[in-house]
Amino acid sequence: MTIRTMKLADLELALDWAAQEGWNPGLDDAAAFLAADPDGFLISEVDGKPAAVISVVNHDPTFAFLGLYICAPEFRGQGHGLALWKAGILHAGGRCIGLDGVPDQQANYARSGFDSAGKTVRYTGSLPTDAPPQIEVPQEIAAISAADAEFSGFTRPNFAQAWFADTQTRRTFSLGKGCFATARQCRDGVKVGPLYANSVSELDTLFALISRQFGRQPVTLDIPLQSKALSDYVSDMGFTPSFETARMYKGKAPLLKLPVFSATATLELG
Repeated sequence: MTIRTMKLADLELALDWAAQEGWNPGLDDAAAFLAADPDGFLISEVDGKPAAVISVVNHDPTFAFLGLYICAPEFRGQGHGLALWKAGILHAGGRCIGLDGVPDQQANYARSGFDSAGKTVRYTGSLPTDAPPQIEVPQEIAAISAADAEFSGFTRPNFAQAWFADTQTRRTFSLGKGCFATARQCRDGVKVGPLYANSVSELDTLFALISRQFGRQPVTLDIPLQSKALSDYVSDMGFTPSFETARMYKGKAPLLKLPVFSATATLELG
C-alpha cells in the first residue's frame, strides 16, 4: 500500500465516492476544497488501485478539519483506512482537529481522542419562489472571510478565497455587515452554507436571493445545535431533518460566535 497527496482528479474520485455514500457533494467542490490545503487530501493505493481517501485540511496554524474519510468497499477491514487516518492526523501536527462524525463512527472517533461539542442536523425543503426581488449589498471576499473567521473561531483564508468566489454553480449572496450565504448546485438540489444572519428580515432576503438564482429545487442546510432559531424557522417552512452528525474536536476547540441564524459551510471542511 502507498499513500500520497491527491491531485484534482483524485479528489473528484473521492467526491464520487462521497456521492455514492449519499453525501451529495457540490458540482464545483473539488477545486475549492483542494485550494484550502493542497497537501491535506490523501489517498492510499493498493497495486495502483485507489483503496481509501481522507482529508485533513490545515486551515490556519491552530486548526484543522477532518473529512472525506472513505474506504472502498473491497478494501474495508484490511487496515488501509486506519493507516490513512494516521497519516492524516500526522499532517495536522499540533493543531486542534475538528470533524462532523456520523452516529455509527462517533465511538471510534471518541477512542481516538475526539470529544463531542454538540450536533449538526441536516434539513431539506423548498424555498418560496414568489418572494419579491431583493437587492444585494456586495462585499469584498476579504470582508466576508473576516466575518466568517469571527463567527467560526478560526481563520481559513485559502478556503474562503475559493469558496466565496462565484462560479457557474456557486454564488455567495451578501447583505453587508457580516450577513451572507453561499449556495451551490449539488448533484441533487442546492446546499446553502455558510449562512449568517441576525434577523428574520435578513434571513428572508437571503432565501429570496437564493430562490431567484436557483429556482424551485430541494434546498439543504446543515444547522448546528447552537442555531436553534434557524432549525425552528426552516421547520416552520416545512423543511424536514434527514440525518445528524456530532461536531467533535481533538484539542482545544475554537470559540464560536455564531449569529442568531447560522448554517455550516460544509461537513467535509467545517
